[in-house]
Amino acid sequence: MASVLFAVVLAVTMKSLQAGVFGHLVKNVVSFHSGYLQVHKRGYWDEQTLDNGLSMDSLIAQKIIAQPGVSSALPRIESFVLASSGTITQGALCVGTEAAGEDKLTRLRSNVTSGVYLSDSSHSALLSEGLARTLQLKVGDTLVLLGQGYQGVQAAGKFPVGGIAKFGSPALNESLVFLPLRQAQEFLTAEGIITTFALAINETRTPEQIQSSLQNSLGQTFEVMTWKEMMPDIATHIKADGTFYNIMIGILYFVISFGIFGTVLMMINERTYELGMLLAIGMKRRLIALMLLGETVCTSILGAIAGVLVSFPVVLYLQIHPIRFTGETARAYSEFGFEPVIPALLEVNIFITQALIVLSLSLVLGVYPVLCAHRLNVTTSLRRG
Repeated sequence: MASVLFAVVLAVTMKSLQAGVFGHLVKNVVSFHSGYLQVHKRGYWDEQTLDNGLSMDSLIAQKIIAQPGVSSALPRIESFVLASSGTITQGALCVGTEAAGEDKLTRLRSNVTSGVYLSDSSHSALLSEGLARTLQLKVGDTLVLLGQGYQGVQAAGKFPVGGIAKFGSPALNESLVFLPLRQAQEFLTAEGIITTFALAINETRTPEQIQSSLQNSLGQTFEVMTWKEMMPDIATHIKADGTFYNIMIGILYFVISFGIFGTVLMMINERTYELGMLLAIGMKRRLIALMLLGETVCTSILGAIAGVLVSFPVVLYLQIHPIRFTGETARAYSEFGFEPVIPALLEVNIFITQALIVLSLSLVLGVYPVLCAHRLNVTTSLRRG
């Protein structure tokens, strides 16, 4: 029973960490900035300039919202700019957005570490923490932005820093400037123009299903893209890591099988005299085999249940207190744009699936005692006693 218990704890913990890493990556990088789906004017993604933006048409927004599975459509205008303070200049992504809608889609307000959140009626900017540190700016200082506006017009503006926000992804934390949508459109001389509708979706349909039906609804003037198409490097990374984790899980199951089989061998070896005695006094071999099979089934089920009960607080602790890397490992994660943490995902399906897999392995291995009972030699068994 103990071997099954530890096997379930190991399998559940490893699978929860795998699911937690991927979920955290998608949450921090994908859902936070791009959204799970975006709608652009066709050609914008290949040439991301304001000239390939689209008119902020309320009818298009209504058509997107009406699509099953879409919960909101947030208009944004995005442009690469130079952010400057004194003699320090850094490239940045300027994002003009609606304050309430952005908070609903990405929970941006919860990331503000100093100052205040964006307001649609204000003139101030919200900086990412890393960018503010590079430019040596704090709340109340003045940020200078330079860039290219709509139809080649030069864009330049000064904005007070209203707030500073921290992002989980180091890449985003070093390069984002948020402005109220109307202020950003005025700064870029692009009144009434946006570049993107970022979509929030519910769990009733997958991004691919929504993409297909929404593309048919909007026609070929627009382009609907999933986050996997917009960020193929992230999708490839998740796929490669998923393969690696599956190999590791396979090795873990292999080790678990050997552990359980070793326990079964030891049990049969210790009970050889007892089984030989039962045969000697007239007990049928099929009844002995049935008894051993019943013991295996009962201990496996109890071990699986105990494993689930023990692994629950372990996974819960790792979810609340994720493993956080420091030093060189943390810097390596940051260079790839990932937050150096490994959280666990507390999901009922993981507990059930892993418990059933380990239970199946132990039941398959439990056939071995049954075979031993049929092949048991009475004389040899009694001599061992």
